[in-house]
Amino acid sequence: MVRIRDERPGDAGEREQLLDLCFGVARFRKTCEKFRRRRLPANRLSLIAECDGLVVGTVRLWHVEAGPGRSALLLGPLAVDPAYRDEKIGARLMESAIARARSLGHDAILLVGDAPYYQRFGFSAAPVSGLSLPGPYERDRFLALELVPGALDGARGMVVATGRIKGKSRPMVMETARAA
Repeated sequence: MVRIRDERPGDAGEREQLLDLCFGVARFRKTCEKFRRRRLPANRLSLIAECDGLVVGTVRLWHVEAGPGRSALLLGPLAVDPAYRDEKIGARLMESAIARARSLGHDAILLVGDAPYYQRFGFSAAPVSGLSLPGPYERDRFLALELVPGALDGARGMVVATGRIKGKSRPMVMETARAA
């Protein structure tokens, strides 16, 4: 039985093997990889599909700015072990990721992918018509889903990464007790 759960640090090796199996080393040359390089995924938005203790699917979402002053998420990569593709794991991961992003108060999700596949989840090219990505990509594969209606109305400009950088910790705030 396949279950969807939060990604854990111990999943890293299996997750990387799965991504290598699905995409090979070519994944590191993709435009969207530039957004992920040296960044951490958005909190609580890295999901794993697990079957009998094996990682058989993965999806992550990343913080970006969809034009000046518009926060959004970038989805990817979505990967499912080819041996499990008939089990609709990709759809379950997508539905879980979208529901989680919505529940966490995010406004929009962007991605580069197969339009016929992602349209069933509500993604379309219209919301990103005024946006561009840094590097080569197929325009008809650049899609978005507005979790809040109108979130991308009038969005213009370059999409840029805004997520936390790996290895950088948040500033620590020390609380001191006052003597009464």
